[in-house]
Amino acid sequence: MKPLLTINPKLESKKIINFIKRTFRQQKKEKAIIGLSGGVDSAVSFTLLVKALKPKQPIVLYLPYSLPFLKNRDVNYRNVKKLVKKIRLPKKNFFIIPIAKPTDKIIDLIKNAGLTRWQKFIYGANECFNCSNTSTTTRIRLGNVMTRIRMILLFDFAKKYNAMVCGTENKSEKLLGYFTRFGDAASDIEPISHLYKTQVIELAKFLKVPKEVINQKPTAGLWHGQTDEAEFGFTYQEADQVLTLYFDKKISTEKIRKKGYKNAKKILGFAKKNSFKQETPYCLK
Repeated sequence: MKPLLTINPKLESKKIINFIKRTFRQQKKEKAIIGLSGGVDSAVSFTLLVKALKPKQPIVLYLPYSLPFLKNRDVNYRNVKKLVKKIRLPKKNFFIIPIAKPTDKIIDLIKNAGLTRWQKFIYGANECFNCSNTSTTTRIRLGNVMTRIRMILLFDFAKKYNAMVCGTENKSEKLLGYFTRFGDAASDIEPISHLYKTQVIELAKFLKVPKEVINQKPTAGLWHGQTDEAEFGFTYQEADQVLTLYFDKKISTEKIRKKGYKNAKKILGFAKKNSFKQETPYCLK
């Protein structure tokens, strides 16, 4: 099947850079705050920010749950360091903040909410957020707490430095509803939210993002071994083709399936399950 989503990366890059410059000028801001994860979306967003603003203007936060004693054993840390080193980002603009302590504290408060001191002693482990057999719902709750803690840090730094928070969401994640409201979807500016994941990868190659970053399996970094595509049950390559046919070209699920996209129903079912995220908050009109 012929790819549907090829782009002209040179023109796309220029368009996004102009958009960033225009937005910062209109908002009378000079600095940007961005969370780098070690993945391709944040790497592309960061690279475009650097091209649009002065190299010293972006302030980078790396917000893992935790880090090993030898930091270079963390592949995401290595990727982030490679990106900031490439543009010679000043050390004072790079912050590494593990979020294990605030995450664990909040989870502990959630687990013990409404319990007496005696009940806490008896039922201290009645809801385990990090056990090997933790339910999917509980894992999602843990992930939501982590992404919202990251959001708090990003926006607090934005207030401190009079900056704008740069988001890193792509169109695939947006249509699939694969984001946390008031978490990783919270931002002041979104440079790549109009691009599907496969288009972001194409742009990354043009921008000469390190291969290690481009080839990194997409992950939200919520727990060990977690990857986007394992949660989906399909790949971004499959999803992007189906999503553009359904949402952009308005072709029915059945017709898409007949075109040879066997996972069409699963992909669109995933999107529809999360469609409430596009509609909330519900308001009187």
